[in-house]
Amino acid sequence: MLNKPIIISKKDEKYKTILFYPFKNKKNHGGLRVMNKFKKTDNFRPLLTIITVVKNGANTLEKCIKSVIDQKDVNIEHIIIDGCSSDSTVSILRKYSKNIDYWISEKDEGIYDGMNKGLQLALGDYIGILNSDDFYKKDSLKIIIKYFKRHKDIDFIFGTVFKGKILSGFWPNKIKWKFNFYSAHSVGFFIKNKSQKILGFYNNKFKYSADRDLFYRMIEKYKMKGIATTRDELIGYFAKGGISESVGFLDRLIEETKIRINNNQNIFFVLLLFTIHLIYQSKKLITKK
Repeated sequence: MLNKPIIISKKDEKYKTILFYPFKNKKNHGGLRVMNKFKKTDNFRPLLTIITVVKNGANTLEKCIKSVIDQKDVNIEHIIIDGCSSDSTVSILRKYSKNIDYWISEKDEGIYDGMNKGLQLALGDYIGILNSDDFYKKDSLKIIIKYFKRHKDIDFIFGTVFKGKILSGFWPNKIKWKFNFYSAHSVGFFIKNKSQKILGFYNNKFKYSADRDLFYRMIEKYKMKGIATTRDELIGYFAKGGISESVGFLDRLIEETKIRINNNQNIFFVLLLFTIHLIYQSKKLITKK
C-alpha cells in the first residue's frame, strides 16, 4: 500500500486515469482508496486490475469477490462498478470494502459503460474483466502474470475458461469472417494497461458486442500481439446466460455487421458474410423442424 499516487499521462492515450469517480454524494463509493490506501506496482510484483461490472447481482457477487480475494501471491486491485442496483448489491460492496480497492454505484448506460468507468480507474500494469456472475479458479491469476513476464512483447492474453465445456485457444485470422476466435471476454481476457489506453474505450453504441468491436480494432487496426494459455491452464468459470446468450441471432448478426462496417472492412465482403450467416442459420432452423 502507498499514499495517493501521482498520475502521469502520455500523448498517445485515448483516456486518462483517475483515482476517484467525481461524485457529489460520497455515499456512492467506497473501498480502500476512500481510506487513502492504494496498491502499488514494481518490477517484482506487477499490479493486475480486475474490473467487475454489476447490476442487481447480489446472488452471485459475493462468490465473484471471494474468487479475487483467494488469488494468493498476486498483486491485485479490484474495481467494482455498480449500475445503481435495487437489491442488496451495495450492502455486499460495503461488507467487502476492506477487500475491494474501489467501488462506485450510480446509473449508467449499460455494461460496457460500466467497463469504461472501470478502465479509467485502473492503476494496474494489466487489466482483466470479471463479470459479477463469473469467478476465477483459486490461484489461477498467477498463470496470467507468468505469461506477461515471460512474453514481454505481447499486448494481451486469452486464458482458458470453462463455460459448460472448456473454451481455449486464440485464432486472430478468423476475425476476418467470424468472431468466435477466442475463449471468453469475461474471465479469460487480460490486456496491458498501456495497450488498452491506445485502443481506447468500449464503443457504447454497440449494445451487445462492444467487446468484439474492441477485439477487431485490437487485432486489425492496431496489430496488437496476443497469446493463449494452454488448455490445461484453467483461469475460471464463465456463467451461462447473461446478455451474450439473451440476444437473438438476427440482432447479434446485424450488430456484428455494423461493427465490421464501422471498422472499414470491405462492404461487399461484409454483406457476403451477412448473407452466408443468414442462410446457414436458416438451414439450421429448418433442419431442427
